[in-house]
Amino acid sequence: MTTHQGDLLGEGKYLRLWNRGGWEYVERHNVRGIVAIIAVTDDRRLLLVEQRRPALDARVIELPAGLVGDHPGQEQEDFALAAQRELLEETGYAAGRMELLFDAPLSSGLSSAHMTYYRARDLKKVHAGGGDETEDIVAHAVPLAEADAWLAAQRARGVLVDARLYVALYLAGRD
Repeated sequence: MTTHQGDLLGEGKYLRLWNRGGWEYVERHNVRGIVAIIAVTDDRRLLLVEQRRPALDARVIELPAGLVGDHPGQEQEDFALAAQRELLEETGYAAGRMELLFDAPLSSGLSSAHMTYYRARDLKKVHAGGGDETEDIVAHAVPLAEADAWLAAQRARGVLVDARLYVALYLAGRD
């Protein structure tokens, strides 16, 4: 958790804008953290999600991910359990276990947020995915061997691709 020393410039329902020594940045409040999941099925398909991101006014291909401790009564939610919950909600796959990979700044020049990455293991398809009632998510299971071409095709149709997917592809290929 970041200790803020500086001036609070503004606060919304989910974000705070801070100025520290002339540098403005955003903090997401009312959550414990953020998780992202690298999930590869037994038949070597990487699970991805596509959703519209209002800040970019575009659809974006991303890793399954979500907030930790953002539900009332679940403020102390465990990170691995949040990763399991988000993977199931967004992709329809249940993970038998989550392996902690690393924690890293999400966007170090813009935000104080960190993202904690997990590798999902022992996957089982349970339902179609698509997120909860507040989300419009399309789940994709992309063959690892075809991922570069598939992502290029998505960019060609005007969908943005989150750069973290390339880290995920590197890590998925090492397993």
